[in-house]
Amino acid sequence: MSDTLITIIAIFLAAVLMFVFPLMSVSERNDDIAELSIQSATTDFVNKVKTSGVITQENYSNYKQSLNATGNTFDVEVELKILDENLSSKVGQANLEKIGENVYYSIYTSQIEDVLNTKGKYLLKEGDMVSVSVKNTNRTIAQMLKDFFYSITGNDAYQIAAQQSAMVTANGK
Repeated sequence: MSDTLITIIAIFLAAVLMFVFPLMSVSERNDDIAELSIQSATTDFVNKVKTSGVITQENYSNYKQSLNATGNTFDVEVELKILDENLSSKVGQANLEKIGENVYYSIYTSQIEDVLNTKGKYLLKEGDMVSVSVKNTNRTIAQMLKDFFYSITGNDAYQIAAQQSAMVTANGK
């Protein structure tokens, strides 16, 4: 009886070692490749905005398509920090050359998408800042396997993420 029990345990352990751990390794690698692709797409998008000073509907759509090409779904958060041009009316000794005198106000994803849907482009000026953050919203195979074996990740955990920010160096036209 004990030989049968040991044989069953040995077969189970062999199955885990032969199938589950390689599957975990391959799925982790798949997530790493997707994260590299997402980071590259995010960097390219931010660099286009930085050098042109314009967010166009076409560029934004292409960026979102390149994210979805990985087979995952993503939550994209775009934040623009716009340099306030009318600072002199708010501050008595406003000089934009002084460090610390610049005031920014933020524009977020939903506001940007509204402008893109109505006007087709969002114009920026030199000195504005753009920041993009991306996180996956679906559960990847690696996440499901980790949940099953380790029980350490929760519902809000994400496996694939990227972020990039830059200061705009050109005025949009």
